[in-house]
Amino acid sequence: MDAIPLRHDGPPSVTARPLGSGRYYNPEFGAETVKIGLGQQSVSDIAGLMIATTLGSCVAACIHDPVRAIGGMNHFMLPDVPASELDGDGAAARYGSVAMELLIDALLAGGAERARLQVKLFGGGRVIESSYDIGGLNSRFALDYVRTEGLTLAGQDLGGGSARRIHYFPQDGRAFRRLLRPEAAADAVTIERHFITRLHREPVEGGVDLFEPPHSGGS
Repeated sequence: MDAIPLRHDGPPSVTARPLGSGRYYNPEFGAETVKIGLGQQSVSDIAGLMIATTLGSCVAACIHDPVRAIGGMNHFMLPDVPASELDGDGAAARYGSVAMELLIDALLAGGAERARLQVKLFGGGRVIESSYDIGGLNSRFALDYVRTEGLTLAGQDLGGGSARRIHYFPQDGRAFRRLLRPEAAADAVTIERHFITRLHREPVEGGVDLFEPPHSGGS
């Protein structure tokens, strides 16, 4: 696993507070970790910090600028915003068409350049019993988006019948995937099922997670 050297002449580190369950220390990777869930995104240029998420039929895009040494991850459930949520604040980041734009915009605001962006795609498993393949829809959308926008597809792990846990180091672009047994992914799949059943109810907010660097001397 080769690390990309740090740049010291770019914009200052991205700072703000975490969403969701926030930070925790992952002893397996020896890394301070930010966990994101459905409709959330995180962006960082902090060396050694990791972003993690669990995916069933959802897809996560991990996008990285290797020159600026900044990256981010999103987590979305369906390709497009339904007509019932087109007004007001309904266009949340749980939808791919919004999640991809928000993540790219956040990276560009942090000093990345669009022409350098490298994308890794994960998820899209068929883990929910449905009349249509939600994971397949998400996977096709993500691949089509990367192709249409002229981005570089640096890797993909899409489809299949298993949920996944993704560990991503946004500063240097490393990504690790672990397939999960059904019992290990039960909570994530339950959230996805719940979202599908309440699709036409009150929208859930999405957003971009920017956070403060760890204090000096911390993990």
